[in-house]
Amino acid sequence: MFCPRCGSSQGDELRFCKACGADLSAAMQIVAPREPGEKFDWNKTWVTEMFLTPEEKKLRKAKLEQQRGITPEIKRYTEIKAGIIVGSIGIALSIFLFVFMGGLIASGKVTPEAAEILSRLWVAGVIPLFVGLALVANGAIVSKKLVEAANRDSQGLRDLEEGAARPSLGPAITNEFPPATFSVTEDSTKQLDRSREK
Repeated sequence: MFCPRCGSSQGDELRFCKACGADLSAAMQIVAPREPGEKFDWNKTWVTEMFLTPEEKKLRKAKLEQQRGITPEIKRYTEIKAGIIVGSIGIALSIFLFVFMGGLIASGKVTPEAAEILSRLWVAGVIPLFVGLALVANGAIVSKKLVEAANRDSQGLRDLEEGAARPSLGPAITNEFPPATFSVTEDSTKQLDRSREK
């Protein structure tokens, strides 16, 4: 499929253009073939998303992620990677501000009061550094627990599906029942006889 705005080639599963960000869902609906007798279904359009409850949106998002192959493990690695990138940007920003502001102060064209402020401006780079560290810690610790929980859930579902596939009991063959060695009424009549003797 080609994007109607920029003309770049796109995958059929994409909702937005990779090049220009245009919404491809309307173009997909036009291009998608419909059966001659098929009625128009509003549930297959973008209009449906406006009326979804938060739970339905969450389920739909999870289903799309599953179709795209985005697992909790991939999310975890992406979060750690983003944390490393943001932390690196914070370090680079701190170094840049330290060197740049040091050069301004060394030029002698700033007042001593401004020099005090400029000499400490490098601290602004610490904010993205801590955000990056928080993302790495979250990905390494918290998201790891979420991945383990998701793996347990998926393993439980697979076990359920396998259990449902194989029968737990064999077919009923009535001639294999063992003969009964007791009688239901035997003990009750003995109790009656004992009560009469008293």
